[in-house]
Amino acid sequence: PVCRRCGLPLVTPEPECGRCLQSPPPWQSLLAVTGYQPPLAALVHRLKYSGQTHIARALARLLLRRVLAAYRAGECPKPDLLLSVPLYRYRQWRRGFNQSDLITRPLAKWLRCPYDSSGLIRTRATLSQRMLSRTQRLTNLSSAFAVTRDVRGLHIALTDDVITTGATMTALSELLIRAGAAAVRVWCLCRTL
Repeated sequence: PVCRRCGLPLVTPEPECGRCLQSPPPWQSLLAVTGYQPPLAALVHRLKYSGQTHIARALARLLLRRVLAAYRAGECPKPDLLLSVPLYRYRQWRRGFNQSDLITRPLAKWLRCPYDSSGLIRTRATLSQRMLSRTQRLTNLSSAFAVTRDVRGLHIALTDDVITTGATMTALSELLIRAGAAAVRVWCLCRTL
């Protein structure tokens, strides 16, 4: 069992962990397909670093199954809008794609939910988050994003491939809530446990 709010393992049968009860993240819930482990971790790595973009649709299908299971269980409502974590324009140009965007496009189509691929932008280049501590990640992301559309009163699902410390989602969720979003829910393929 995992915490409904942060997606980390629970030691009690409660819906939220003690960390989230004491200091909740700015989002309302986190849905992950699995922990960051084989075989999904290898597929995400192949998509992200080997340019095997054909994998994105299959990964989106796995996320769809997790979201639909959460709908059926009453764990999350259908969002008004899907947004994906943006890459800085130079990084996206070098990679040739944004993996979160590639996963979110078919997901939005299957859910019949609006998706704005440019609703969030990264306003400046940041260091790669992979080798940074949580504190360093939060500092690295300070003022790194902007909302480019009206999100007032909307229930938003924010998608990404992997969530490690949650620093990116914290920065984006806080930004969306300051911009007037009614709620932010996080959907990802893998959650580092």
